[in-house]
Amino acid sequence: MAADAPIAAPTGVTASFRFYEELNDFLAPERRRTSFECRCAQAATTKHMVEALGVPHTEVELLLVNGESVGFDRQLQQGDRVAVYPKFEALDITPLLRVRERPLRTLRFVADAHLGGLAHGLRMTGFDTLYDNHYHDDEVERLARDEQRIVLTRDRELLKRRNITHGCYVRPLKPRQQLQHVFERLDLARSAQPFTRCLRCNGLLRPARAGEIAAAPDDVRQRHQRFAACDGCGGLFWEGSHWRRMRAELDALLGPDR
Repeated sequence: MAADAPIAAPTGVTASFRFYEELNDFLAPERRRTSFECRCAQAATTKHMVEALGVPHTEVELLLVNGESVGFDRQLQQGDRVAVYPKFEALDITPLLRVRERPLRTLRFVADAHLGGLAHGLRMTGFDTLYDNHYHDDEVERLARDEQRIVLTRDRELLKRRNITHGCYVRPLKPRQQLQHVFERLDLARSAQPFTRCLRCNGLLRPARAGEIAAAPDDVRQRHQRFAACDGCGGLFWEGSHWRRMRAELDALLGPDR
């Protein structure tokens, strides 16, 4: 009796990829701003290959395979042509989206460790931003999932976690440049509401009551007319020298009319 014929091991497929705009920063230099072919694992999805090539899925807003918009679960076939696009700032592509149910611009944030200066700047401009230097990656992922927050981080691997669907890789190193970068990437200027959140605890500010103002030092009450209070941490705030420094920073970011 003849022996059974050997069973051929499953083989992968070859697809071509082209990444656009800032997504190229995540790629190896020889793969930037050009089409390239890549061998894919058997039954690999677009998400698997995009992240295997170094790009966190949270940075992607549009995927085209052979010119058709697809989701992250699309399995790649031999000869597929994959085009990968980042967030679009000037063009509403909502009717084309397949990679997620809604666009990336839900304006609540959680900032990873070492981004305290950026979190401070986002709170100053009125954005709900959670931050604690002791957050572990699991906690950041939980907050992103449970509260539908955009993750801000310099850790690419954190953005590849399954439960993090909205995120922004922060490229600059200094807080002021980080704030400018996030404002430009996520088109935040139109949604900014300066000095409406507490810089300490992220709570919403309200006009202070007379009894609360009475607790301020006498010279402060004599020099200032407007006071704000935070119910979250009990803080009392007025437009002193620190406020003027922040106002100058905001004018540079948003213009003097905001």
